[in-house]
Order: sequence, then structure tokens, then C-alpha cells
Amino acid sequence: MKKNVGLMNIDGVAVSSQTAPPSSEPVSFIPVKDSDDVAPPVTAWLHPLGIYDQSTTQWLQGKGASEQESKQPDSQVDRESALLKAKVEEFNRRVREHPRDVQLWMAFVAFQDEVMKSPGLYAIEEGEQEKRKRSLKLLLEKKLAILERAIESNPSCVDLKLAKLQLCTELWEPATLLREWQKLIFLHPNNTALWHKYLLFCQSQFSTFSISKIHSLYGKCLSTLSAVKDGSILSHPELPGTEEAMFALFLQQCHFLRQAGHSEKAVSLFQAMVDFTFFKPDSVKGLPTKGQVEFFEPFWDSGEPRAGEKGARGWRAWMHQQERGGWVVISPDDEEEEPEDDDQEIRDKTLPRWQIWLAAERSRDQRHWRPWRPDKTKKQTEEDCEDPERQVLFDDIGQSLIRLSSQDLQFRLIAAFLQFLGVPCGVSPPASCLYLAMDENSIFDNGLCDEKPLTFLNLSFSGVSCVGRMDQLGCRRWTRAHGREGEDFIRNVFHLVLPLFSGKERSQLCLSWLQYEIAKVIWCLHTKNKKRLKSQGKNCKKLAKNLLKEPENRNDFCLWKQYAHLEWLLGNMEDARKVFDTALSMAGSRELKDHELCELSLLYAELEVELLLDSRGAATARAVHILTRLTENGPCGPYAGQVLAVHILKARKAYEHALQDCLGEGCVSGPAPTNSLNCLTSLVKCFMLFQYLTVGIDAAVRIYEQVFAKLKGSGSPEGCGQDDSAGTQRLSSVLEAVTLMHTSLLRFHMKVSVYPLAPLREALSEALKLYPGNQVLWRSYVQIQNKSHSASKTRRFFDAVTRSAKPLEPWLFAIEAEKMRKRLVETVQRVDGREVHATIPETGLTHRIKALFENAMRSDSGSQCPLLWRMYLNFLVSLGNKERSKGVFYKALQNCPWAKVLYMDAVEYFPDEMQEILDLMTEKELRVRLPVEELELLLED
Repeated sequence: MKKNVGLMNIDGVAVSSQTAPPSSEPVSFIPVKDSDDVAPPVTAWLHPLGIYDQSTTQWLQGKGASEQESKQPDSQVDRESALLKAKVEEFNRRVREHPRDVQLWMAFVAFQDEVMKSPGLYAIEEGEQEKRKRSLKLLLEKKLAILERAIESNPSCVDLKLAKLQLCTELWEPATLLREWQKLIFLHPNNTALWHKYLLFCQSQFSTFSISKIHSLYGKCLSTLSAVKDGSILSHPELPGTEEAMFALFLQQCHFLRQAGHSEKAVSLFQAMVDFTFFKPDSVKGLPTKGQVEFFEPFWDSGEPRAGEKGARGWRAWMHQQERGGWVVISPDDEEEEPEDDDQEIRDKTLPRWQIWLAAERSRDQRHWRPWRPDKTKKQTEEDCEDPERQVLFDDIGQSLIRLSSQDLQFRLIAAFLQFLGVPCGVSPPASCLYLAMDENSIFDNGLCDEKPLTFLNLSFSGVSCVGRMDQLGCRRWTRAHGREGEDFIRNVFHLVLPLFSGKERSQLCLSWLQYEIAKVIWCLHTKNKKRLKSQGKNCKKLAKNLLKEPENRNDFCLWKQYAHLEWLLGNMEDARKVFDTALSMAGSRELKDHELCELSLLYAELEVELLLDSRGAATARAVHILTRLTENGPCGPYAGQVLAVHILKARKAYEHALQDCLGEGCVSGPAPTNSLNCLTSLVKCFMLFQYLTVGIDAAVRIYEQVFAKLKGSGSPEGCGQDDSAGTQRLSSVLEAVTLMHTSLLRFHMKVSVYPLAPLREALSEALKLYPGNQVLWRSYVQIQNKSHSASKTRRFFDAVTRSAKPLEPWLFAIEAEKMRKRLVETVQRVDGREVHATIPETGLTHRIKALFENAMRSDSGSQCPLLWRMYLNFLVSLGNKERSKGVFYKALQNCPWAKVLYMDAVEYFPDEMQEILDLMTEKELRVRLPVEELELLLED
């Protein structure tokens, strides 16, 4: 056998890096050739078989690969890089061809994130940490370069300039950034969305922040937009939706002042707007806003009572009287007002200083939210005010006064004022400022929702505190009635504004007033305070009767419904039934399409059905009687025993026909009037309850599915495009109301009988995909999922919703669900109050909750939501990690420096830092009602 370098003969076939001549002998295997045909031969001892590739041979020789060879990309990576390069070139080509396409430029900017993930294009071979920093800087610079090219092609596009500023937050110093913002606002003073973002930017810059600066900035914003609206700024026309946006900014300013502790200024702003909107003298109506404001100043400074104060008559009446020579001074009443008892602020001087300060500060916040005015009957002057901050000057409010010409916005102003005072008006703050205003966690409080799934009073406050409250996290909202003077103030507001409205709006205000009083009755029932319940029930019934005596309200079924519900809550069931029967007999022969009549009958039937929770009895028969009589044209008589089967069949047919008529009334094909959609909602709810009582839960669910299938295509948020019309939103609200009825029925059914959890879970999951901002649905979902032993399904659902939904509620409730699970695990790990150390500690839950908080903070609405920061701080303190908690507190201040309640929480959690925290509050001009010096004096006495 002949030996050769790099050659081995087996059965006469060569294996070599060189090409061998073909052999005539049979081939026992396929020859394998080296990829590098021109590789030089190497020494026999190193490469005896000739089977190593070049890089292995070099490694055996102790050599490294050449620089070019080491950088040879892997074919897969190479393909990805080539694909990304092609996409970059495609983007460049398209933006060259269509330089005016703003969306294309924005897509190109967003695409840079994908490019950066690829190791091929802009990779930096450095230390990992350094690499990450440089990569981020490189990414921002690439995006900035693209945006600058886009702005050159579209010099008047605000969205591109805004995107550039938001990008530069990471790159520029705050002072440079502020100057750029000011330039942008100067160029576009008519752009309300830009003003909104500018105010948020200034509000959350801790280093330059102070209350007076931001307050005057709100004034400048609103007065500039008013001038644009009046046509005084000729260079910039009014953009569509300006008035609505101005109203949202005005409310944002009021909540900003409330959260900073300057309640008096916020209440004064509302008082001034009530006079400026509803009591304007005819002689000034033709003037531009600035001129009207100048005429308003003498009225404000005159000492005349304002909205909410005793004897308020309004700006118009005052102006007329001034023209006639002024009011006749009437001698004051002999009624002595209770002196405010300041000595009660400190009841126990043995407590730690921080506890005394917190209690006294909260007490003053609660009692002193109304602006202080010198009482002329007591010969007081402005010098008699112990705390000058309690007086509100015209300069504090003048610039923020705006004109509201739309009747809808005028009503929403009153509703927002009442909601601000703690009266339930069913109106949430506008979406643009909802999460900024959210600062208390009553959104997780199921309260009576669990006990009465069908008839609980849903007072929607959306997690926004009422004025004068700076409570601890977790303090129940029900406790929050004002003192005697506060209640008088609310009563005076109602007396002043009720005559300004008529029809549905007036009915809504009366209903809110009655619901506010009923909420106090419910609280007394909840706390079993019998003495208070008796007086509160008496006052509430008196109010209901007085409202029903008014001629406009005699046929108002909404008020009759609330009055009957009140009697039922007080335990007077026979009286309540009489009230219901009286109201229904007044209806005469109205049809099923009467929305208010259906709602009245529905509540009556639901209250009867809920008696099943306590005793079987004739509850079902009474409810069936009510819902059957609703379909008959004659007046509804009192209950006289079991309903005959023939009447039930007739009633079912009547419901079916009415439902088909409502669904066919153009509410699917075209825009339907609000009234017919309200009728549809009430009708479906009544029919579902009727089917539930006469056939069973599956029949009720079928009605829901039928309506849902019919409406979903035309009314769901998924089906609508960018131009989301009012009609589509109304259809969506019908679906939401019907969905709530569906889930309430399922929850009730599970209370009275054995029924699987899966249908309710599926119904809630489907509903929450459509309505991710609905807090009632989230509360139910979290509550039922807490009973489940498998958390993975819940976590996957939350993950899917938080990825796609814009609202903050999915994040808040995801955190709450994990906290509930953590509490459950901890209770299981304790036996008789002692730790069971054998159990593995559940650290995974803690890390998961922290990660949820951090992810929720990444969005703009999350980072500037005081409630989210309060929850995060509270959670970390509960883990006992003081240093980490302090870090989060200071991080919270970087984002929400105006939220006084955060500083109050910090005093509670870090009592040693009390002096430093109070100094910080003073420096930033937050309202400190009890300075430390005064506290020392009070403690010495």
C-alpha cells in the first residue's frame, strides 16, 4: 500500500482534499470533499486523516482565525440582516417618494426598535452593560435623525414635533427640553392636545415644579384657548373639539389643586364657573371672554354669597341690584352657628408626633375645604382669617374662567362639581385626566356588590377622592360624609342649580341627590349604627317625599324607584311594595317600550328575587307577577297569588315580539336614537330575568347571546374604525349594560344553587376584552378567579388584555389579583397565628407583583397615576424593605410631585423622615395646614 500526505486508501477509494481519478472498483461510500479546495497541505502528525476543516487545523496549531474569517456571519443571521437591510432601503425609498406621509415616517421610527434587536446591523462589541447603554443612545439618535428629516418635509406637522420632544426627554437637559416645548406651544397655541401634553410635562418635572407655576400655567393655557375660540388670535383658527378639550383641562386643573391640598382654590374655581356659566348678565354676553372676566371681578370681590353659600342669588341678580343702588341690608338671623372646635384636633398627646400631625392635618383637610369668607353678620374682616391660604383671591381663578356654550357641557360642569363634592352623578372625569385624578383604591371594594348581586347601588367614583379627603390607602369610601357645614354647602348647591335644568337633566340631578342620601343609609346598615340609621333614614325619606311633591317630578319613575328602594333597605318591605304598586298604577297602559317603566318593574322584581337568598317563600311568584303584568296593557295591580301558565305564555310572546321590534328598529343598520337604545337595554334585562324565573338560567343566557350576536358586529369597539361615531358608542353602552345584567344573573344563580364557575368566567373574559375599563366587571372577575386554584389561566388572560388595552384598569386589577393570591398563600402558611416554617416561602408572587407595578408604570397614564404609586409604596412597605420603599417614594415624586397624599403616606411609612418630607412639601408649595411650629405650640399647651 502506498502512503501519501492527506490520503487514505480503503478498498481503493481515495478520501482527500484533492480530486482523485475515478476508480473502476465498486464504491462502498460517497466521497466527501472539503469545502476549501485550495487548502495547503499540512503536516502529517497534525492532520493524519485529512478530515479537519481549516479553523480546527488552526486551533490545533495554536493560531487564531484571521479577522475577516472570524467575522464571517452565520448564514441564518446573515439572511436576517439582509432582510432588515432590504426593509430599511424600502422605507428610505418610500419616504423619498412620499415625504408628506406622516404615518409612514412614524412607522419608520418605530421600525428602528426591530432593527436594534438584530445583532447584524448596528451591533457593538463591548462590555454588556456598556453595550446596552450605547445601543439605546444609538437607537435614540437614529430615531431623532429620521424625525428631523420628517419635520423638514412636514414643517407644520405637530405630531412629528411632539414625537421628537418625547424622544428627546432621554437625551436633553430639562431646561433645553422646556425651551423647545415653549417654542412649540408658541407656534401652535390653538392645539389642545399639545397643551395637554405640555401641562403634563411641566407638572411632572420635579426639579422645576412648584404649585404656583403650574397653577398659573393652567390659567395661561385656558385664557389662550379662550382667545383662540373668541377669534382674538387671528393667526390661529379654532380647531374642532376645542370647547370639550378646554372643559377637560379645566377639570384637570381642579383635580390638580385638590390633590395638592389647595381645596379652597378648586372649590372656588367651580363656584366661579357656575356663576360665569349660568348667571351671566345679558349686558356682558356679547363681549369676548376676557371682557366678561373683567366684569366678573367686581362681583367676586363684592362679598356676595357664591354657589353653595347661604343666600346665593347669582351674578346677574347682583348686577341688576347694583344698577338700582344695591341690596337692602337685612338684619342677620339669630341662628348661632356651632363654633369650630379646634381643640379636638389633638385628643391624645402621648401618641408619637407623626401620628398627631397626620390626624390633625387630615382633620383640617376635612373641615376646611370651603374657601373662607368674612362673615359680615359677625363683623368679621379679612384680617380675622387665621390662615390666609384659606382665602381665594380673584387672581387665583380669573384666568381659568372659560365659556361653555354647549348645553351638554353646562350640565357636565354641574355633575362634575357635585362628583367633586362626593355626590354620585355617574359621570367619570374625561379620559384625558381620569388616571391623573385617580388617587384612592375604593375601585377594589366590592362592598354590597357581593351581598346583593342584582340590586347593589353602583356609585361610580372611578377611584377619585372627593374634596377634603386625604385618607389612608384602604379606608372605605362609604365613611366619607362631610360635616354639618359641608352638607349644608351641598344642599345649597342643589337648591341653586335645580331650577336651571328641566326634563331628563333635572331628573338626573334629583336622582343623584337622593342616591347620595341613600348611600349614607347603606353605610349605617353596613356598620349597624342603629341610632344614626334612624335619623339618616328619616332625613332621606323626607327628601324623597319633598322631591316627589314637586309638579315636575310626580311622574318621574326614576325617583319613585329610588324612594321604594330606600323603604326596602330600611326593612319596610310592605311600605316599599305599596310605593312600587302606586308608581306602577300611575303608568296606566304604557307599553313595554317605556324605558323608565321597565327599569322600575325590573328593580321591584329583582328585590323580590333576592329574598330567595334568605328564604324560599313566594319570592319567585311575586317577581313573575311583576314581570308578567308589565307586558299587559292594563294598570298593574298588587300581587294576588300564583300567575297562571297561560299568562306566562302570553307574556313570553309579548317580550319576544317587543325584542324583535327593538332589534329591527334600525338600531343595527343605522344610527338609532338614544331613547330606543335605552328601551332595548331595559327590555332585554326584563326579558332575561323573566326567562330565568320561568324557564331557567340557560334560557336567560340564550336571550343574552341572541342580542349580543345581533349587536356585536355593529356596536363593538373591535368593529369600529377611527371615526368612532356617537351612535356606535351608544350601541356599545347597550351591550355593556346587557353584559352586566348577564354576569349579575350568573353570580346570583351561583348563590342560590349549584352551578359551575366556567360559564361566568367565560362571560366575564369575553366582556372584559370588549370593555377593559369597566371596574364592576373587573371586580367580579378578580373575585371569582381568587377562588380558583390555578393562577396560570388568569395570568395569561391579564397578560393578553394588558398588551392590547389602553386603559389602566387591567394593570390595577392584575396587581390586586396577585395581592389577593399572596394574602391567601400567607394565611395558609400560618396555623393559629404562628408561622409554619416548613412551607416553602412564596417569593415568586412578590417578584411577579413588583414586575407588574414596574410594567404598569411604563405607560404615560401609569407613571402619572397617584393611586398606582400609592399601591406600589404600600406593597413594598408591607414587605418590610424600608430602603427600597424610600427609593420608590422619591421615584413617585419625580412623576407625581403634586400629590399631597403621597407625602402623607410617606410620613406614615417613614416617621423618622417627617421633617424632611414637610420641608419638601413647603418647598414645592403643597398645602400644609398644620406647620411643625404650630404643632409644637399645640403640644406645649
